[in-house]
Amino acid sequence: MGKGRLEAFSDGVLAIIITIMVLEMKVPRGDNLTALQPLIPVFFSYVLSFVFLGIYWNNHHHMLHTCEHVTGGVLWANLHLLFWLSLFPFITGWMGENHFATIPTALYGFVLLMAAVAYYILQNVIIASQGNNSLLARAIGRDIKGKLSPILYVIAILTAFVDQRISDAIYVLVALMWLVPDRRIERIFEKRNAKPEPSSGR
Repeated sequence: MGKGRLEAFSDGVLAIIITIMVLEMKVPRGDNLTALQPLIPVFFSYVLSFVFLGIYWNNHHHMLHTCEHVTGGVLWANLHLLFWLSLFPFITGWMGENHFATIPTALYGFVLLMAAVAYYILQNVIIASQGNNSLLARAIGRDIKGKLSPILYVIAILTAFVDQRISDAIYVLVALMWLVPDRRIERIFEKRNAKPEPSSGR
């Protein structure tokens, strides 16, 4: 099965998620800067979630670029990932509207954790379908950031019940960690394309 429909569907869902998320930012009634003040927490939560969605879209694009074919397992694993990403508008709005209160902040971390787990599952389902010597398997390597992120999410969920600001700082840290360009997959393609053509023996 080709991967074109899977990529198009995923891109469309992510675009809708971002659209819904920005619509959660209600237009203030006032006509001065003071009227915008209540929207600051909502705007901050929106920016944070927008960055996370952008990171997922970017990495998802690169990961699917390594696929030669798509199996039924890959389709379901991809839907599982999209399910957790589709909760971003709700949990983002709830956290922002309640000024990063304990429970919304903790549940925000839970959604991030489950999205990371879903991405990990999708990644491994793709590797299983392509083989352990596939481009993706070679590109992932030790995947330090992928293993560290869920640990940080768990810490953030727990610290939300102590001081939400620590949780927020951890969420920002993870986002910044993934904003650093990750060229593992691109390097694998560069190495493959750089290989000399086999000699014809003439």
